[in-house]
Amino acid sequence: MSEVHIRPAARADLPRLTEIYNYYVVHTPVTFDVEPYTVERREAWFAHFGTAGRYRLLVADRDGGVIGYAGTTRFRPKPAYETTVETTIYCAPDAAGKGVGSRLYAALFETLRGEDIHRFVAGYALPNPATAAIHARFGFKVVGVFSENGRKFGKYWDVCWVERAA
Repeated sequence: MSEVHIRPAARADLPRLTEIYNYYVVHTPVTFDVEPYTVERREAWFAHFGTAGRYRLLVADRDGGVIGYAGTTRFRPKPAYETTVETTIYCAPDAAGKGVGSRLYAALFETLRGEDIHRFVAGYALPNPATAAIHARFGFKVVGVFSENGRKFGKYWDVCWVERAA
């Protein structure tokens, strides 16, 4: 694999970020979105991220092309949740299992060091051994499973929730 560079996401990355995410929307239960996004519809999501503060978005870039991303978003809208952020991570299908996700998460947590964050949380559909493994590798602990929490592809899926201290 060519050299992978981790950097902050730029607006110009949004079409590729949307393409990566839409793969998972269409082909997998790992996101409970059921309709692919247009780049225009994904603008509001992208606008939440900054170059400082709690909500960041990093991309893995190889040979000038984005092959994955990781970020943090608001967990819930109520003010008392401000210091809890939810993580997200996606790799292009051809980049999965090659260490890109680990590099992204390592860079994300390093980037957020010193920010006013108390907890990182994540939720993922089960079964998902790769996502479970990366979260365990970065110190997340399982705090619960919501059974049959989402319906996609005519089936109900459980969602595992994990957390770690900042």
